[in-house]
Amino acid sequence: MPLPENHPLETGQTRDSALLRSYRGEYVTARPVWFMRQAGRSLPEYRALRADIPMLQACLEPELVTEITLQPVRRHGVDAAILFSDIVIPALLAGVEVEIVPGRGPVFAHPVRTRADVHALPDLDPQALDVIRRAVALTVAALGTTPLIAFAGAPFTLASYLVEGGPSKDQLRARTMMRADPQTWDALARWCARVSGAFLRAQVESGASAAQVFDSWAGSLDRETWRRHAAPHTARTIAALDGLAVPRVHFGLGTAGVYDLLPDLGADVIGVDWRTPLDLAHERAPRVPLQGNIDPAVLGADWPAVADHVHDVLRRGAAAPGHVVNLGHGVPPSTDPDVLTRIVELVHATEVRG
Repeated sequence: MPLPENHPLETGQTRDSALLRSYRGEYVTARPVWFMRQAGRSLPEYRALRADIPMLQACLEPELVTEITLQPVRRHGVDAAILFSDIVIPALLAGVEVEIVPGRGPVFAHPVRTRADVHALPDLDPQALDVIRRAVALTVAALGTTPLIAFAGAPFTLASYLVEGGPSKDQLRARTMMRADPQTWDALARWCARVSGAFLRAQVESGASAAQVFDSWAGSLDRETWRRHAAPHTARTIAALDGLAVPRVHFGLGTAGVYDLLPDLGADVIGVDWRTPLDLAHERAPRVPLQGNIDPAVLGADWPAVADHVHDVLRRGAAAPGHVVNLGHGVPPSTDPDVLTRIVELVHATEVRG
């Protein structure tokens, strides 16, 4: 099934944007930039808007999603928006009981730790995604020529939350399930791939011009364990976009050891965290455009240190077929928004040579 006729890529609205050109490895005069978690707690307008609204409730109110998604585009002049949502939303829409606990993160009322628990997981009704489709449609209409990026959690990260019951420093229970009961792990990860893939596809069909899969906890796995127990399910999530001609980005924390494997899973672009210099990432995946990788910790430094670091990121990213400037993880809540705006201005003012 191709993209709808009114999709921004079909109408040409976003096709020639700097973001899409860079994702395709085409030349741009100035590199595009956006930030992970750019629509969030660092913005006072976001905090004011969400003062009395729980996180997951906010993710399911289309008009509110649109406003929050647009805030960093207005303030910073970034080259892309990413839909305001959360990786647990598809599980919630399927009927799984989960809440975001302030100061902790997603907490599931009933952790999934046995084969019976996995079999009890509900299917995701496609109509449950209508609220997401409406949010995307409203947002795309408001963005105009600025592309919207769809996103979803990779199966390993989502499954880890389900098994642990919430955030974990080392995903020990999830890693134990992989070893002790690989069949149950496989069934759970397949369920996660289905719901995350459906979530991702609904966003793209409704107007998102690119898609990013987040694997926040993949760095807790060694290369072979990731290849055997996580990679096939990540590939299934990305494959949910088959037939839809949009760039597919993979971002994972601590995944430098598997960069060379990601293109075979369907990733067109690799998001690089702050730990790996972009020139080294390019050596490991030489044919793939890169995204990243400003160290979020630098955002709290004085401006000369920030500018020096950004110039270094631009220099190292120049070797890649394409480079989209981003952070090596999300925007810290304590970040001064004016620093992000100045980074955007600096990136846009720096001419790409080549």
